[in-house]
Amino acid sequence: MEAFTRLQAVVVPIDRANVDTDAIIPKQFLKSINRSGFGPNLFDEWRYLDRGEPGQSCVGRPLNPDFALNQPRYQGARIVLARDNFGCGSSREHAPWALLDYGIRAVIAPSFADIFFNNCFKNGILPIVLSAAQVEQLLQETVAQEGYQLTVDLEGQSVSTPSGEHFSFAVDPFRRHCLLHGLDDIGLTMQHLSDIEHYEQQRRQVAPWAFLPQGV
Repeated sequence: MEAFTRLQAVVVPIDRANVDTDAIIPKQFLKSINRSGFGPNLFDEWRYLDRGEPGQSCVGRPLNPDFALNQPRYQGARIVLARDNFGCGSSREHAPWALLDYGIRAVIAPSFADIFFNNCFKNGILPIVLSAAQVEQLLQETVAQEGYQLTVDLEGQSVSTPSGEHFSFAVDPFRRHCLLHGLDDIGLTMQHLSDIEHYEQQRRQVAPWAFLPQGV
């Protein structure tokens, strides 16, 4: 997992509350369990004017010109700014996969659905909770200024605007540590590789039959 320390990037506004995971990545794309390849179908039903299908090329599909991700001013955005209860609905981990594959590394909202919130941390995305008033201010500034960028400092736990205003956010210390060091669940496990190997060596002495090839 790629470490997250400090990010300065263009912001894209998704000015809606209760954005559910089926909107983030529609159900027909859940057949794949690979973590990559979902970016072109992020917000598929809002982003395109036709219905997307798995394996279909998105090149040449009719775009919805009113949706923010399709507007030139928000190209290259890596931060999403949204309203309350972002990521509600089903628990599909494909939702953060799609955001990450598109290039999104941080989502700012007044509140998040719990499972989506947890899945973000496990996949290298930083979900940031700011007050509704702060999010409203940032939304207005994003729309008013083309190319609007925010700076997210995980180590300092702050979001900074182009004018130098700072908003502090809270983050669980363990999750902060994992993001700063790029540690997902597998990475955390691999930190104890020597202990695991030592345990397996002991088990081979006590229960050698457990390590015989299948069918023997």
